Amino acid sequence: MRVIDAFRSAFGAEPETVWHAPGRVNLIGEHTDYNDGFVLPFAVPWGVTAAVTPRADRTIRLLSLQSSGEPVTIADHADSQGWTRYVVGVLAMLGDRVRGADIAVDGDIPQGAGLSSSAALEVSVASALNELHGLGMTPMEVALLSQKAENDFVGMPCGIMDQAASALSKQGHALFLDCRSLGYRNVPLDLASCGLQILIVDTQVHHEHATGEYAKRRAECESAARKLGVAALRDVEDLAGALGRLQGDERKRTMHVVTEDHRVEAVVGLLRAGQITEIGAVLNASHLSLRDQYEVSSPELDVSVEAAIRGGARGARMTGGGFGGSAIALVADDRLTSVQDEVTKAFAAKGWTAPRFLPATPAQGARKLD
Repeated sequence: MRVIDAFRSAFGAEPETVWHAPGRVNLIGEHTDYNDGFVLPFAVPWGVTAAVTPRADRTIRLLSLQSSGEPVTIADHADSQGWTRYVVGVLAMLGDRVRGADIAVDGDIPQGAGLSSSAALEVSVASALNELHGLGMTPMEVALLSQKAENDFVGMPCGIMDQAASALSKQGHALFLDCRSLGYRNVPLDLASCGLQILIVDTQVHHEHATGEYAKRRAECESAARKLGVAALRDVEDLAGALGRLQGDERKRTMHVVTEDHRVEAVVGLLRAGQITEIGAVLNASHLSLRDQYEVSSPELDVSVEAAIRGGARGARMTGGGFGGSAIALVADDRLTSVQDEVTKAFAAKGWTAPRFLPATPAQGARKLD
């Protein structure tokens, strides 16, 4: 295995354990997680593999096969930068339960595509340290610790969805998660039996949520909830009445969050009834809401969705935090080529870099590799 060879070369020993954690695609339920709502992601076949050995001192030595150069040595948590923040953040959140570690990581998640490489990195390292130190954390506790690392150490105010999808997903299923209670169940997502695929359209427009727009949306939701006297927008029952008490952006954000929660429940109901082909219209409605009410889409995402539907997709929407990244399309096997051709043609007409297409097959969550 490549990451083991790199670990051996960098640190002169064998790693004590190796864990893999996947990235994720969110089928539906966008920007609902930090509003205590519902989400329906699934793990993708790409992820991050971490080879780890604990140290007796507090030194952290890190090597990424996606970064050139020698291992990075960190003696003080404050010295971490870039990708190392996500790893050091996990160790910081574990506190006195662990000391230092030698860690080599190898990832194959397409960068900038909105498939949550950061959560995969956090969960792979946290899972390995959980095993090595006998911490006894459940997969959900691993996810929560990883989220805390990203919130408190990296400074990205994400919800629990990405880390939970990486830690808890089951192959061939989507993860229906209540982000308040943390109750979840894996819902079968058997696309092949219906002659369908979920196609990822990577716009190759990279994004960085921590620049402020993501945090701004979260603050708007929290402000709206306070004005409505509810703990979170998930608790709004009378949407029409709530909208009458709000104005401007807070009104629009509330409309999206409340209706998106209903869309998640609708898709779960259709999947449980075996009506996968019927979820396309709900995906379309989600995209329109994200574009018009939450205002986190981009021209490239909009063109991807519109062109995919013209090409014969049953439904499509942006996925992830927005402002770039990827869209997904529900496509019948016999329409796959026409959808790809239509999206490629639309990008060429705009003079944009050609998009990248990836098949999204529901994969297994975090696991130890033998």
